[in-house]
Amino acid sequence: MNSLELLGPLAWGESCGTAQLKACAEDFQVDEVLDIPLSGSGEHLWLWVEKRLLNTEEAARRLAKAAGVSLRQISYAGLKDRQALTRQWFSIHLPGKSDPQFSAAEGEDLRILDIQRHSRKLQRGAHSANGFTIRLTDLKADRVALEERLQSIAAQGVPNYFGLQRFGENGNNLLGALEYAQRQELPVQRNLRSRLLSTGRSAIFNRVLAQRVNNKTWNVAQVGDVLAFSGSRSFFLAGAEECHDPRLAQLDVHPTGPLWGDGELVSQAQTLQQELDVVAVWPELCSWLARANLEQERRILRLPVRDLTWTFPTAECLQVQFILPPGCFATVVLRELVDLLSVTEAVQACEF
Repeated sequence: MNSLELLGPLAWGESCGTAQLKACAEDFQVDEVLDIPLSGSGEHLWLWVEKRLLNTEEAARRLAKAAGVSLRQISYAGLKDRQALTRQWFSIHLPGKSDPQFSAAEGEDLRILDIQRHSRKLQRGAHSANGFTIRLTDLKADRVALEERLQSIAAQGVPNYFGLQRFGENGNNLLGALEYAQRQELPVQRNLRSRLLSTGRSAIFNRVLAQRVNNKTWNVAQVGDVLAFSGSRSFFLAGAEECHDPRLAQLDVHPTGPLWGDGELVSQAQTLQQELDVVAVWPELCSWLARANLEQERRILRLPVRDLTWTFPTAECLQVQFILPPGCFATVVLRELVDLLSVTEAVQACEF
């Protein structure tokens, strides 16, 4: 499966050129934004951790081993990319225990930058956003067109596709989901079941969004739309008056698409019919997701790219910084700029 099949068309026209992503880990940096004031006391130890070429689950295992606790006592807000330099919070439940030594967990790929106590554990999805600092190297692009594209994205956002990472190498996660859906069975292994269900929902959402991009309605409201705020699960229906809500132009409110599950779609009118037409292509997948006790949910179609800034450190390097809501993919922003060249999985160290 190619990227167009898994994601969908670009919103802002043809790419402005080509560039390489993740030539080294430092080219893709992620900082978790967590708006939780820590009390300084309590039975939960919170760690601000920097990871290089290390996924979140492996970091959690190393922290658990160093602290002498089970993996169940380690919590984190979300998963971060492995092929990157990332900073995120972990919490460890240590009732009645003093702070352990973490030197055994640390190394070139993991550093603990801060340690604080708090009364509660870190919950999944508790972070308010993720901040990105990304360098695109070996850049070959029209500089004027690139500047104009960046300005358009800063003002109007990009389609909020699920990124290619969600679908696995060559779309294998989606192929696996479709195979289970054909048999109307669920994987026994919990992690696999969760991954394939998420992949199936993502594929349906991306196909609905692709249609809206083709129709040039991904960033405007139409009667029957379900509207939502960025980072909020609450929504409201769009009538004629709501379609002219000034918060739409301010990128505070957005049309949404379905995250498929059991129950009826809440969209109405033209939007409802459009969504039903799209999902009719995958009846077995929809039935499979509904039988897995997933509820119908919604996800914003438009991704606001907050605080977008950019510089050109050299003629062949573009550095961008921006903030995205949780669960959104930086790569869908980058694909609106340039075609990203593939790089080897063996990421080498960078020299500054």
